[in-house]
Amino acid sequence: MILGLLKEPSPETRVSLHPEAVKALTGTGNKILVEKGAGDTAFLNDTLYQEAGAQIAERKEVLQQAEMLFQITPISKQERQTLTTGKLVFGIYQPLVEKDLMKEIATQGVTLLSMDAIPRITRAQSMDVLSSMSTVSGYKAVLLAAAQLPRFFPMLMTAAGTIAPAKVLVIGAGVAGLQAIATAKRLGAVVEAFDTRPSVKEQVESLGGKFVEVPGAVEDKAAGGYAVEQSEEYKQKQAEMMEKSIVKSDVVITTALIPGRKAPLLITKDMLVQMKPGAVVVDLAAVNGGNCEGTINEETVTIEGVTIIGTSALPSTMPEDATRMYSKNVHNLLKIMLKEDQLNLNFEDPIIKGTCITHNGEVVYEPLKQ
Repeated sequence: MILGLLKEPSPETRVSLHPEAVKALTGTGNKILVEKGAGDTAFLNDTLYQEAGAQIAERKEVLQQAEMLFQITPISKQERQTLTTGKLVFGIYQPLVEKDLMKEIATQGVTLLSMDAIPRITRAQSMDVLSSMSTVSGYKAVLLAAAQLPRFFPMLMTAAGTIAPAKVLVIGAGVAGLQAIATAKRLGAVVEAFDTRPSVKEQVESLGGKFVEVPGAVEDKAAGGYAVEQSEEYKQKQAEMMEKSIVKSDVVITTALIPGRKAPLLITKDMLVQMKPGAVVVDLAAVNGGNCEGTINEETVTIEGVTIIGTSALPSTMPEDATRMYSKNVHNLLKIMLKEDQLNLNFEDPIIKGTCITHNGEVVYEPLKQ
């Protein structure tokens, strides 16, 4: 197979394939075309790709010759129109949000595999891009908060007296939340965590955090590890208990997302008024509207003396390791799709079936068909 690695448009700094994956793929008989300068923003120059066995080419050549195309962000409409029927495109397309785009891509005859649709099953854990990128986001969110907070994170005993540690609240104990808990603890903060899933209590406590539990949460195992919509009665209890934790915290990191839905509003203007002056909120759900009232995606604003960092692009701030992780996920998916340099698009395999969005001119992704 001929695989084509495309350069990402700004501000994306990651790239889909690391030279390590390129070396492994060329070693099994595949040809890799890499757009000139594709890895520059991830500190991976063309020489590294050439040493791994790839050929450097112009973008137009990659788009024309490659049978599989790799670009994290969606390929532009103009370029998609130049693609021949049957090409496979890999990236992050948010199919449950960009429904019209999925229909458009289907009519173009392109087979689209969206890496954010990888099924959350045990066998697919090594391909789970969302988990990999959430690890980066959770880690970096704490560093951003520490940089903005006008206080120390750890307790310090100095000649000038003892300084109390910062209080950090993490809302949502998924992959991003757990990484945030671990990072905040390493920096010396006192950490509390909240999640609607009681099953994550043990994980939170194993990382040194205190679990804030609200009785009566509904948990759905079929949700693939995601939180689900809760009852109005539960939401009222949740708001009351969380408000107590939020107003006493120096830092709040929110990660609550429901796939295909607007992010739940968890921090209201009234809560911001009660928070300490100089407190910091890092809203990782900003791309879907945010968990904090007043959040603006990709902007930092100050409301009632509280700094609110709305960000959904933290993986791009650590492009080298984020690329390595994303690339490993992609490579693991390709291992079940490429057998002896031949494409094995087996729709009996739940991983391929769950990741493929469009094929043969149709939308084949079950959640969209339903």
